[in-house]
Amino acid sequence: MERAVPPAVPLGQMEVFQALQRLHMTIFSQSVSPCGKFLAAGNNYGQIAIFSLSAALSSEAKEESKKPIVTFQAHDGPVYSMVSTDRHLLSAGDGEVKAWLWAEILKKGCKELWRRQPPYRTSLEVPEINALLLVPKENSLILAGGDCQLHTMDLETGTFTRALRGHTDYIHCLALRERSPEVLSGGEDGAVRLWDLRTAREVQTIEVYKHEECSRPHNGRWIGCLATDSDWMVCGGGPALTLWHLRSSTPTTVFPMRAPQKHVTFYQDLILSAGQGRCVNQWQLSGELKAQVPGSSPGLLSLSLNQQPAAPECKVLTAAGNSCRVDVFTNLGYRAFSLSF
Repeated sequence: MERAVPPAVPLGQMEVFQALQRLHMTIFSQSVSPCGKFLAAGNNYGQIAIFSLSAALSSEAKEESKKPIVTFQAHDGPVYSMVSTDRHLLSAGDGEVKAWLWAEILKKGCKELWRRQPPYRTSLEVPEINALLLVPKENSLILAGGDCQLHTMDLETGTFTRALRGHTDYIHCLALRERSPEVLSGGEDGAVRLWDLRTAREVQTIEVYKHEECSRPHNGRWIGCLATDSDWMVCGGGPALTLWHLRSSTPTTVFPMRAPQKHVTFYQDLILSAGQGRCVNQWQLSGELKAQVPGSSPGLLSLSLNQQPAAPECKVLTAAGNSCRVDVFTNLGYRAFSLSF
């Protein structure tokens, strides 16, 4: 489907085009602004929309408050991943990562600040970059995707400092162990790999699909989501969503969820997950399903928890995926409303 409307398109055709575009939209990525009052969402057409959470959550909010305050073309292909620093919005698409100043975006000046492309094996290689991870202590960015490597970029100089090799197939997800300079990666090869950022070496490998209690051969071996909390990790995809003790490489809880999960996160004493199906799932660490809260999308690809201390009034969970809507949960019990791309 075309990403831009040809010039001189009659108004009626333009409306039809936009309606079709929304109908076939997928929102792959989300990121909250450093002030906590705005949400960026990136779609399959390469567009980024900025929503005002503070306006949408206001007691005086109208339908217009739930639409973007600005939308701009960020990439030629899908916006697979986004993260925010204290000043910048970073977005990733096919083969490159771009930076935008939040202050300029909010003034509707959406000119890219810089773009970088990791050193690929050949100049013809343009793999997807669908996972971005900030390492604040090092002021660095890790990106991964279709070339099966993790690339580390120094955010101060913009240079790529190292490539971590070990995966044999596409990398889907990254997670940071904050108490130690280690990063976890999961991919199509069915492995979760733990990397020591000090030595740039792989220090642990968990091949999830080889554990009988987690294996689901009919869904494949791919790892589509993971999160970590100190010595604990939760991951899922083709294999069942499972809680692991990292030091012993032991699966401790297998969650009874049939549908493959695409996003997972720790939240207080719960684990939140989403994937095929409309629901955000709330799990006890013991494996008990505490709640399933339905949203408006037929499938979910990303969850975002806004926990910025600067904006406690905007503390929400947002969920997005196979539609033009971003669902907003003001508490975990129900969907309050939806933002619309």
